Amino acid sequence: MKTYRVVAVVMFLMAGLAAMASPYYEKDKGDAGRLLMGKVLDHGDNPLPSAVVYLSNPRSRAVKTYIVGPDGVYRFPALSPNIDYEVYAQYNGRKSDTKTVSQFDNRQQVNINLKIDAK
Repeated sequence: MKTYRVVAVVMFLMAGLAAMASPYYEKDKGDAGRLLMGKVLDHGDNPLPSAVVYLSNPRSRAVKTYIVGPDGVYRFPALSPNIDYEVYAQYNGRKSDTKTVSQFDNRQQVNINLKIDAK
């Protein structure tokens, strides 16, 4: 009976080591996600304080928002690297072009400036 326990423990440890050697383990290990950041600007490259940035996941239809400060900067941390996101901004009823953050873009930090015609 004791031999079966030893064999079971050895098999359990070997399975754990095999899982750690898997490329999937390395890919997910310590992955804090991607960071999307940028500025909301008018066509003269001036920041647009209080603009609202919308980040949507077309797959789940979830939407996150960010209200920019006086510097026009926005940030969306900890985004999944396996999802395409769409981002756009609105200011005083006007909207920027919609930009896509592709899952095939492997940068950990993506910087996208959004321009709005604020006339």
